[in-house]
Amino acid sequence: MIEEAISFLLSTLVGFFTAIFLLRLFMQLRRVSFAGQLGAFVMLLTDGIVKPLRRILPPFLGLDSSCLAAAYLFQLFLAAALMALYGYFRLDSIETLMIVILKESSLGCLRAALHLMVGILLIQALLSWTNPYSSIGETFAQLTLPVLKPIRRFIPPIANVDLSPLIAIVFAQCALIFV
Repeated sequence: MIEEAISFLLSTLVGFFTAIFLLRLFMQLRRVSFAGQLGAFVMLLTDGIVKPLRRILPPFLGLDSSCLAAAYLFQLFLAAALMALYGYFRLDSIETLMIVILKESSLGCLRAALHLMVGILLIQALLSWTNPYSSIGETFAQLTLPVLKPIRRFIPPIANVDLSPLIAIVFAQCALIFV
């Protein structure tokens, strides 16, 4: 029972920071301004790890590899901690264990990115219906545009109701099933 509580707390804490590092990466990819409230929050929480990693890891193909590496390192820590917590460490199968930890870390980052996108889509959809002209609404609209634009080409708004976020969330949830 204590193992489940520790597992929950670790997963929640690591998942939060993984999502924040991935959000920083998404914001950089979409060239979203960090001057607003969300940008300042993300920078404040991630600078302590991202800036030292930038000295080691240069950008790769336009991606801030330090943000991606930080998210992956957090997931790597989580996978190893959960394996240790549940007693999966055995000396006779260290190679297999390392492969499992690396695989789970990669899948954890992918799952976190999909969950983050679902959350961003939900927030953007709610803001577009309630307060479409807010500054934070513009930030979320910029983040979701590459996902929603192709869907909007096939399914235009119906009576001024944009269903593209709903369809994008359904696709993301389907992708989560396979990850």
